[in-house]
Amino acid sequence: MSRSLHPSKKRRLIKRGKQTKWAPFWTVMKKFGKGRRVHPSRFTSVKRSWRRTKSKL
Repeated sequence: MSRSLHPSKKRRLIKRGKQTKWAPFWTVMKKFGKGRRVHPSRFTSVKRSWRRTKSKL
């Protein structure tokens, strides 16, 4: 890969990076209530990993 990334490619990579984050913790309380303990990753729509799946940019 070249030494510096093109700004548009960098923007696309940033967008993909945001897709890997978990949903906010308060979504669990909103959906199941205070007593239920569920991991926030259950509510993320797009689960990506830089190791597991490659994005074709």
